Amino acid sequence: MAQAKEAWSSRFGVILAVAGSAVGLGNFLRFPGLAAQYGGGAFMIAYFVSLLLIGIPLGWVEWTLGREGGRRGFHSTAGIFHALMSRPWAKYLGVIGFFTPVVIYTYYVYVEAWCLGYALNAITGKLSVPGMNYGEFFARFTGAQADGVALQFGLHDVGIFVLIVYVLNFIFIYRGISKGIEMVCTYAMPALILIAIIILARVMTLGTPDAAKPDQSVLNGLGYLWNPRDVATGLKNPELWLAAAGQIFFSLSVGFGVIITYASYLKTKDDVVLSGLTASAANEFCEVGLGGLITVPAAFIFLGAAGVAGQGTFALGFNVLPEVFVRMPGGQIFASIFFILLFLAAITSSLSMLQPGIAFLEEGLGLGRKASVALLGLVTGLGTLFVWYFSRDLKAMDTLDFWVGTLMLFIQATILVIIFAWNVGIERGWALMHEGAEMRAPTIYKFILRWVTPLFLVAIFVMWLMKNVAGWNFSFSQPVFAPSGYVLDLIGAQPSPVARLAIGMIVLITAFALVLTHLAGKRWDAAAARTRTPKGKATP
Repeated sequence: MAQAKEAWSSRFGVILAVAGSAVGLGNFLRFPGLAAQYGGGAFMIAYFVSLLLIGIPLGWVEWTLGREGGRRGFHSTAGIFHALMSRPWAKYLGVIGFFTPVVIYTYYVYVEAWCLGYALNAITGKLSVPGMNYGEFFARFTGAQADGVALQFGLHDVGIFVLIVYVLNFIFIYRGISKGIEMVCTYAMPALILIAIIILARVMTLGTPDAAKPDQSVLNGLGYLWNPRDVATGLKNPELWLAAAGQIFFSLSVGFGVIITYASYLKTKDDVVLSGLTASAANEFCEVGLGGLITVPAAFIFLGAAGVAGQGTFALGFNVLPEVFVRMPGGQIFASIFFILLFLAAITSSLSMLQPGIAFLEEGLGLGRKASVALLGLVTGLGTLFVWYFSRDLKAMDTLDFWVGTLMLFIQATILVIIFAWNVGIERGWALMHEGAEMRAPTIYKFILRWVTPLFLVAIFVMWLMKNVAGWNFSFSQPVFAPSGYVLDLIGAQPSPVARLAIGMIVLITAFALVLTHLAGKRWDAAAARTRTPKGKATP
């Protein structure tokens, strides 16, 4: 149904693109922070169980449904569901695959601008000032001090970088699948891995920089991250499983609507089993093999356990690590290339968030590339301006990330696996998955896809709601329910106007997506009616 016939130029290109969509800030900041927080070994057990039961099977589901939808001429989640399920309401299930990446892009691109801005500030020595308070610098640079203060456009202000990354993203997305996304990922992914290996080599050769603190060594830094600490107790903690499963969602980009769109541009007999595993392996190498060995060990060496414990993703990346680099020999250089690394990881992910929207506008409304890029640029631009202006305490960003960037991923992933295993049917789905396959998935995954993955997803989702919405303490003997701050921001005694505005923005984009999906459905039904009309008879 899309106006332009697009395709990947090679299977290697699509694997790099899918890996690029998965490899992002979470690999180098969120993952190591969670691993350290939840006791290393215990977290990794839950992480790999989630990878095997959620990440890999969901990846196969998206690759398979996407390729099958592409065969039928559809490249958006709404169009693919419409084609595969043949139900009038099916297309509306795919709305999540349109508005979720669009909403996530509005704030993710803002963080992407931080990465580029920090790289320039590191190169010019602005992050190497003795005695500098990096927390204050972060608050000032990102606008976390007050609403509206980030709307500045000096060389070292975030504003100029927001404009730069916004223009770059839309230039590349305008160029299309092979000349835009694939081209960027073909260069960015190898460069990203090379930079990470260089930084890793430097971290691993730091030894014990401060002889007065012999415990703060490379080996102890690795031990702090990876040595199992109270594994049995840790695995009984529902919060650990929530954190591990959530990281798999973020890490592999499952449930975003990205992989299913990317896979729709595959050729009919392209292998999806091996390609899915290869893309997942590339992401795991970047996350576990590189990100897990750089961030926390480096921080531990210079700041000790107290400097690492309890640090969130942003605090670890933009507050702690600059302080680490300034203490490191050659730190200015390594700080510069580290933030370039984060920028490359971010732009390959942000591009992937735009393509589902472009695909939907092209095939659903019949828009050309220019018109679809312009409309999506307007919608996402207004969203980013909202996040950019309401920057105090990053409230707008945090609210959007909670209600869309987390909640909707669980819902979309559950819908995908149910359609594959129960609507398409596990036997037919399994056969579709193995068309053109150079290797076969283990047969046990038939059972996993039909029963284990859906039940695991539902269980994790219910626990997530109970903890993050109802505020349950996971105790049955002395249960406590204290609604989380996200709920109190909306209906508490002192609600947050910004949080309510963010919810309003989500509602508006959702309504907009539903209206467009309704119009797209009429267009698809009319096209199908014309196809069914015998020659010589008028189209009704």
